[in-house]
Amino acid sequence: MLSVVTKNWAGNHEYAAARVQEPASVGELQDLVGSAERVRALGTRHSFTDVADTTGDLVSTAGLPVEIELDGDRQQVRVSGGVRYGDLAATLQERGWALATMASLPHISVAGAVATGTHGSGDRTGSLAAAVAGLDLVGADGALRSTRRGDDDFPGHVVSLGALGVATHVILDVEPTYDVRQDLYTDLPWDVAVAHFDELTSSAYSVSLFTDWSSGRVGQVWLKGRGDSAPPDLWGAPAATATLHMLSGADTAAVTRQGGVAGPWNRRLPHFRMEFTPSRGEELQSEYLVPRPQVGEAITRLRGLASLFEGLLQVTEVRTIAADDLWLSGAYGGDAVGLHFTWVRDVPGVYAVLPRIEEALLPLGARPHWGKCFLATAELLRPAYPRMGDFHDLAERLDPSHKFRNAFLERHLGLAL
Repeated sequence: MLSVVTKNWAGNHEYAAARVQEPASVGELQDLVGSAERVRALGTRHSFTDVADTTGDLVSTAGLPVEIELDGDRQQVRVSGGVRYGDLAATLQERGWALATMASLPHISVAGAVATGTHGSGDRTGSLAAAVAGLDLVGADGALRSTRRGDDDFPGHVVSLGALGVATHVILDVEPTYDVRQDLYTDLPWDVAVAHFDELTSSAYSVSLFTDWSSGRVGQVWLKGRGDSAPPDLWGAPAATATLHMLSGADTAAVTRQGGVAGPWNRRLPHFRMEFTPSRGEELQSEYLVPRPQVGEAITRLRGLASLFEGLLQVTEVRTIAADDLWLSGAYGGDAVGLHFTWVRDVPGVYAVLPRIEEALLPLGARPHWGKCFLATAELLRPAYPRMGDFHDLAERLDPSHKFRNAFLERHLGLAL
């Protein structure tokens, strides 16, 4: 079935694809992929760049049958790739199970979020991709194939930017359900936050710091604690007395329950409620994942650049992610700290300041979030990804005709069209 999709959700990228197809079955998807000259998978369109685009056919996974198969003995769930995390989470909660982490938005598709290295927050919690135990993919020849944790090259398949095939199903680790409470604090001085960074980020299961960089303070600290344990004292920072949104003036009805009231994990770990339109929509986002030992220097450098992007920045969120072994992950080989920028939707303005931000962060080993706005080319990024060459070999072996290649992969990974 032909679908009408012209832009991403933020409205800043118009797809160049000749057609957008929405197959209704895996078999139909196999036929489309097998017969296409160029093809890319399209999820919930939350990426801010041309990462999902193609000059050929886009295939939306939204019309594929919804399948959520729980295996309690293995503590795993097999889910169709187009399912949104919020819908999966609600089903798991109903059955007494949970995921270890959620991203800020529950509206994103499982396969798309995994493929771009999307993450939540937590010193001991990996990205969404770290929970992947298996993938089922439609390859360049239209055939279905599977890869499982422990297989050769499995760590190269998970965060793959759609370069290896179209994911029909993803197997994720799950655990018994749990409750989470959110406690918010305000106006924590940056000097205090940096001096106590390890204590701060370990003070709850998931911790988010929101700042404008220019005030000298962390404007909001969001602590998400498992169970109903009392929140810590944050070096004199006052506790919030009302529900807060991280974006000034935004509707607080969109955020998940705060105020220290414990509730199901799926209604607390995301920042936003599933029933609301995610964030404001008319925005851009960038994120750089910095090796954890470099976070103090990264913060110092960004504070020094604050005047450069004043007027463009809505807010920056700082979160931690545990290390993994996934070749193109932002946390490959070591714990990382995500520095996430929510910008106003001023494309020329944002791309004008990104070079200065990257000049400050890339020498520290920063890796960009693949689904957000950045400029660094493959030549600049290669030193940060020790397995980049292995990924090139894997992509060439699985897609020798370069069916899944696009301008993004050529520009940022060096994969020839």
